[in-house]
Amino acid sequence: MIIVLKPKATKKQVDHVLARIKELGLKPMVSKGTERTIIGVIGPEDTLRAQPLEVLPGVEKVMPVLKPFRLVSREFKPEPTVIDIHGVKVGGRRIAVIAGPCSVENEVMLLDTARQVKRGGALLLRGGAYKPRTSPYSFQGLRETGLRHLHEASERTGLPVVTELVDTRDVEAVARYADVIQIGARNMQNFELLKEVGQTQKPVLLKRGLSSTITEFLLAAEYILSQGNFNVMLCERGIRTFETHTRFTLDLSAIPVIKKLSHLPVIIDPSHGTGLWEYVPAMAKAAVAAGADGLIIEVHPNPEAAMSDGPQSLLPKTFAALMHDLKKVALAVGRTI
Repeated sequence: MIIVLKPKATKKQVDHVLARIKELGLKPMVSKGTERTIIGVIGPEDTLRAQPLEVLPGVEKVMPVLKPFRLVSREFKPEPTVIDIHGVKVGGRRIAVIAGPCSVENEVMLLDTARQVKRGGALLLRGGAYKPRTSPYSFQGLRETGLRHLHEASERTGLPVVTELVDTRDVEAVARYADVIQIGARNMQNFELLKEVGQTQKPVLLKRGLSSTITEFLLAAEYILSQGNFNVMLCERGIRTFETHTRFTLDLSAIPVIKKLSHLPVIIDPSHGTGLWEYVPAMAKAAVAAGADGLIIEVHPNPEAAMSDGPQSLLPKTFAALMHDLKKVALAVGRTI
């Protein structure tokens, strides 16, 4: 249920509506727009329908939410959400580019890569300290040592850090070092992990599952928002289809679909979406043209020696050339890089 307040509703009236909702044992979520305040109400539909909330002072109308997701919907928040990550705004006119190696391999390599992607125009640094791998024998990451390397690289370059969380037991450590917590495709429906991340209030980069529908994707985001954390970015990273020429099929149609349904920013991962570095530039440019709010791109100084995902990683010079081209595409669609 969504409660739309009148444009001139007073603070006293808003507080009264919130108090009444809580008295009913329901949970209110407030969204303050440019013109009016909207309150999303979480709780049993029967309780909501039985209460004449329309009669409360300051209330303009009460509407049921027809979609299975509520807080992520445009009905709850018509304006696009803009997330501020230490001065880097995601969801506005400027397209935020996140770049760095798949895995944190050592301190020297990470710092060198961080400096080069910043020089190329990246606004945030990515790197995996915890690596969920298909094979138990593959490199699993440096764990907390990797987190410390990321923090040091951030301190020395000024780039906020994006890194993946895979286990509820590591929430505290990752939240301590990271500026953005990434939830990978394999954990998109790890609901206990989503709820824990929602309680951190840290910005979250949520990746779409390998075989998940857009509705399932948005419902996963709803778990995080239901805990009060609205700083969520939705990342399309390719889905599994019958095609074998690429690692996954990068679903660029998800951009306009999600933007129609949700107010949350959309990030595209052309590295995982294709699995091959030679296709990354084309898909990155296509994503910007389609309306993406950001890109997350894997960059490695020596992809042949990378401990994970070398085939899809760009060399720093290739990344710099791509960023030059992306500026032209962004300008053509009224955005900046």
